Parts: sequence; structure tokens; C-alpha cells
Amino acid sequence: MYSGIKMLAASLALLLPFVATSPRPTPSYASTLPIHAQSMFTESMEFMDYFYDQPYGYLYEVTGNMGGRHETRSSVWYAIGLLARNEGDDVSEAEKIITKVIESQFKDPDNEWFGDYQQEPEEPEVGSPVYSDSAWDPNWRGFIGTAFILGIEEFGHLLSPEVTDLLLESLRNNTIGDTYRNDIIELDNFHPGYSNPWIMRCFVSSWTGNRLNDSNMTISGEQYAKQLLDLFDENNQTLSEFNSGTYYGVSLWALVLCSKYLPKDAILGQRAPDVVAHVWRSIAELWHPHLLNLAGPWDRTYGYDMQKYVALVAFPIWGAVGKSYSSIKQRPGVIAHHDDFEMAPLHAIVAETHNSLIPEDVKAALQVFKGEHTYNASIRYPPYDIENRNVTAWLANNISIGAQSWYINSSVPGGKMGNMKSYAPGVIQWRLHTNEIGWILPQVVNNHTVVEASPGTLTVTYPEGNNASSFSFIVSQFAEKPTVTSLDDIQGLSVNVSGTVNASYEISFGGSYGGAHSVLNTFEYWNFTWTMPQDSSEVPAISLHVSLE
Repeated sequence: MYSGIKMLAASLALLLPFVATSPRPTPSYASTLPIHAQSMFTESMEFMDYFYDQPYGYLYEVTGNMGGRHETRSSVWYAIGLLARNEGDDVSEAEKIITKVIESQFKDPDNEWFGDYQQEPEEPEVGSPVYSDSAWDPNWRGFIGTAFILGIEEFGHLLSPEVTDLLLESLRNNTIGDTYRNDIIELDNFHPGYSNPWIMRCFVSSWTGNRLNDSNMTISGEQYAKQLLDLFDENNQTLSEFNSGTYYGVSLWALVLCSKYLPKDAILGQRAPDVVAHVWRSIAELWHPHLLNLAGPWDRTYGYDMQKYVALVAFPIWGAVGKSYSSIKQRPGVIAHHDDFEMAPLHAIVAETHNSLIPEDVKAALQVFKGEHTYNASIRYPPYDIENRNVTAWLANNISIGAQSWYINSSVPGGKMGNMKSYAPGVIQWRLHTNEIGWILPQVVNNHTVVEASPGTLTVTYPEGNNASSFSFIVSQFAEKPTVTSLDDIQGLSVNVSGTVNASYEISFGGSYGGAHSVLNTFEYWNFTWTMPQDSSEVPAISLHVSLE
């Protein structure tokens, strides 16, 4: 009996070294992310899991506006997230998505859209008699190409040789097709000042050229980078696509990729970290921790309160200092542009590198308001601008005012992008006691407009206006005052008006279910309009003088 026990013990002892030294499962990339990036990655992937059509191998379009159809770009972003998570069938599902997207990539080099990707797999042939040759988005080359490169760089060891070859061939076509874009304003808006797709172009061309040993692509990437940096330096280290809550997020994403994955002898391999730091210093001046918003002006925006739409710049803020300091306070699925939440996994994957490029004093300014201050900048966006855009902003406790003057060589209203809904050259924001964010924005219709911010005042002037000019401002709704009949009904803010306008004004409403106007960027609003005296010969100007109540 005793000898049997001894033999059993000896046998177990022989097993112990094997148990102790057996290899542990390799942790997924996602599990190694910094703590804030992990929470962002997990929340955004769970959001997309719900919309994944596993049998089809694509993500459903998440806004619900496409009748159960699918979307290509978000499917690619999801695929890269699956590779990072690497649980269960994640890798095989990622390869399925990637393969299907590349199979439908536009491959005819005689077409302008060569190397781009379908927006949805259900769509007819682009350029066919029944489907317009404008039914494609050239910027998707950049969005999808950058994601593909991230997948190769970080997760290439998980991919089969066949899928890797598909990715590299896709990137070759992508890069060649991108050279078809032109700088003719009437046909395309692609210039170095169009910062977010231009930086993605720089990265994809340079990286692909280096990987495929294609000197033409590498040289082109370097030329694109030089054009970008020449303009950046001319603008005193500021991107021309200035202060956009959405597109700063894209530009920073692409710059971080340049910092991490381009050779150090590449122009952006050297300069991108510095550009990232300068962009963040600008953000630190205009980010208001009390409001969880960038103060105005906004070159391009998809809303008027970042807590009510998904702005991509929230992702690196979340990744660096935590979700509570970002603008994403509610569940992303209930706010506008929630489909942009699908890009969050990509930001999470590179968060460690991105965090290392954000100056420590900037991280502090993202969390704690540094006190009342002003900000000034001068920006040029060729070929649109006749004069530099002068930026002024004032931030104080629970309030901000931002402005941008502009004079463009185009009669199209709405700034350089020709879209009044997305261009916000003047913004007042404040926090109410209900924790709502109130906002007031001028609706500019002149191609020459001076908008200036100073402590407590926003002024709009039309230097070339006349007595037929008018000034319209859109104003937020208020939970405690659903019906607004005068300036006195604006909640939490005292507003007084001066200028060369009539003292009287008209009020109208823009709503989803009624009113004189349609919603703007899904936001309902009140419209206040002032006109000029009929016999006036003065320069049209109006000032809003505001103070918190």
C-alpha cells in the first residue's frame, strides 16, 4: 500500500515540471492595451457585434436608414477589431470580411474610381447607365487603406499568406487609383489643405511603396508629405482643416500611423510626432472641460454639441485620459453620427503610441480647465482663401465664444466645403444649471465675412454687404423652455444686441416634425433673424453681448 502511494507521488512529481512549463495562451492584442483604450475597444466592439451579419460577412449599416443593407468601410474597421480581439472565430471572420471587400474593389484602371471600394455590397455597377459615376467616395481609399495597413502591421502573423497577398494587391490598386484625383475645384476638392484625406494619402502611398519596393509610390508619398508640411509650417504649425471635432480625429489617426509605421528616413516618419504635438496644443487651447466640447470656430462639424453627436476626436481623448473626460457621455447608439463609433477600435489599437505623443500639459488641460484665456490663430486654405482666416476665441468658466473670419474666391456659401450645415465660423456655448449645453451660431451666407470673438461678445460683419443684408443665428432648444418667443427666453444666458441692424427681429423654428425650417445636422433649433434698415448705407454688423445668468 505504502509503496503504491510512493509510486503515485513519484509519477505526479514527474508531471509537475511539465505543468509548470507548459506555454500559456498568447493574450489577445486587445488585452494588452492601456486601460482607457481597453474600455473604448471593448465598448465599441460590443456595439458592432450586434450589427454583424455573420452569414453574409459584412456589418449592417448601423443608422437604420438603409433598410437592412450593409456597409463596406465599417465592415473593414470591424475586421481589424476582430483581429485585435482574437477570440473564438474572430480571425476567420476577419479574413472573410477582408476577402469579400477586396473581391468587390474597383479593378478597372480605365475608371476614375479604380482602386476604391464599394460603399455597400448591394449597389449596382458604378458608372453603369442605371448608377451614377458619382456614386462613390474617393476618401474611402484612405479610410480602408489605412485600416488594411494596420491589420498587416499588427496582426500579419494571424493572417494566411493568401489574405496577406490580397491585402497587398488591394493596397497597390488603392495607391495607384488615388493618383487619379485632381486639384480642379469643380471636379474634386483634393488639396493639401483638405487635411484628413491628404494625410491618409501620404501614409498609404509611402507605406505601400516601401512595402512593395515601388519607388514611384514612395516618391509620391514624399511629395504629398512635403506639400502638407509646407502648408502646415506656413500656417504656424496648424492644419488647414482647422478645429473639426470629427476630422481632427481622422487627421490625428493618420499622423499616428505615420509616426509608428513609416521609415524614419521618410519625411512624415520624422515630422509626424511633432505635427501631432502641435495639433494637440491647439486642441488644449480650445477644449473646454466644463463643456466637454471644442470651442468654436469649427471648419467642419456634424453637430453643435459634441455630447450629442459622435466626434472622432473624442476617441484619443478617451484613450489618453478616460471616457469621463471625453465628449461621449451617453450611449453612442442614441446620439447623432453614432456610426462613427465604429472607428473607435482603430484608435484604441494605436492608443499607446498616440498617448506617448500627447504632451503631459495637454493631458492635464483636457481634464481641468486652466482658467479664462483667449486664443488667436491665422490659417490659410489654398486655393479657396483670398485672405488668411483669422481665428479668435475666448474661454471662461462654463462658457466659450469662438470665431473665424473668412474671404474666399467662391460665391458658394458655407465655407470652402460649400456646405453651410457643416461650417461654423462663429459659436457661443455655455453650460446651463440642468447640465445642458446651450449654443448660438451665425448662419453665414456671404463669401466675405468678419467674425470676431472677444470676452463676452461675438461680432459678425459683412464688409461687402448692404441694406439688403440680414443676419441669422440658430439657437439650441431648452428643456425648461420648449417654446421660445424672445431673446429673454434663452436659458442660462443674458443676450443683448448692438450693431447697424434693426432692433426688431424675427423668430422661427427648425424641427423634425414641423416649423419653418428643416433640422440641421439632425439638431432642432430656433432661428433669430435681424435685417438692415431699408435706407441704411452703413456696413452691416451685429454684436451679441452675452453673460451667464
